[in-house]
Amino acid sequence: MAFLEVKNLWKRYGNSVVLENVNARVERGEFITIVGTSGCGKTTFLRMLLGVEQASSGKLLMEGEAIATEPGADRGIVFQRYSVFPHLTVLKNVLLAREFEQARWLGKLFGAVKKRAVEQSMAMLQLVGLEHAAGRYPHQLSGGMQQRLAIAQALMKQPKILLLDEPFGALDPGIRSDMHELILDIWRKTNINIFMITHDLREGFYLGTRLWVFDKVRNDPQQPDAYGSSITYDISVGQVDKSLYKKIDNDLSTTRKTQELQELGNE
Repeated sequence: MAFLEVKNLWKRYGNSVVLENVNARVERGEFITIVGTSGCGKTTFLRMLLGVEQASSGKLLMEGEAIATEPGADRGIVFQRYSVFPHLTVLKNVLLAREFEQARWLGKLFGAVKKRAVEQSMAMLQLVGLEHAAGRYPHQLSGGMQQRLAIAQALMKQPKILLLDEPFGALDPGIRSDMHELILDIWRKTNINIFMITHDLREGFYLGTRLWVFDKVRNDPQQPDAYGSSITYDISVGQVDKSLYKKIDNDLSTTRKTQELQELGNE
């Protein structure tokens, strides 16, 4: 049994088809990068994995069971914009997950339980390279450090899946390179399943074990929303050559041009 199975998955909003007939199998510990043009359904698919969007038809299974239709501790998520609490220190931001989990009503821990939670939080900060900044507030951190904090928050409940929605898109190239090494290091140490959306095809080829390309296999210029995206490429990253990279890049460029012409026609 695969860790994750996607079976004949469709997503519609009224008469608009976003995803159509998506099929895939993912084994435990795989790192999937996802690329595609704007509006192709990448984020919709990620939101379905998170549980805040439901399929119109088809199945989305984790370990043989339907993914819960609400977010849970088994799935952590990091967005491009930092989802941290500005009024809390770095340590408190990470500790909060344990406080809500173990003291749901009071939101406070005491004694040996608190000591253990603080130790776990500091270990998580060490994993993302922020143990030296435990007493700082988010506004005192650089963009890369804030994103490290968001990753620590997402991992604190030890999820089975980490969802990353263009997490490094707003970072400078040098910082992005550091974050690449960080996320690869975390993946190797935890063996967690990662699904990461990126707008950067090179980033998609560099990270992870597999690259998924979301694109439309059919298009009607008169009814651009009549058809949705599917996974048009499912590639083991280590087996990719330059010619395939160029082909995918050309396919996505063609889709972008088609979208631009359709948008101009609608004005």
